[in-house]
Amino acid sequence: MARNDPRKGLPEGDDGRTIVSMNVEGMPWYAPENAEASLRREAEKAGARPERREAPLTREESWFFTWGALKAALLVVGVLCAGLVLFVLFCQHVWFR
Repeated sequence: MARNDPRKGLPEGDDGRTIVSMNVEGMPWYAPENAEASLRREAEKAGARPERREAPLTREESWFFTWGALKAALLVVGVLCAGLVLFVLFCQHVWFR
């Protein structure tokens, strides 16, 4: 009894598994009804939990995130300004003498 080999006709090294679904919005072959089903199937295969909706941020949490982002930006700007000042001082006292 002969078996049907699912790898028949594939290039060498290709075992026929789908790693990533190429059913992407914007491509000519996009099929919306297949996209949802394939995503669900891939999630079930991976043993993923169902998607949870996160609660919206409270006012306090939003303030903490904003303040943290502002501190990070100020740190970067401060380091760049300090580097610029040090460069100017180097130029004045060492390089141009």
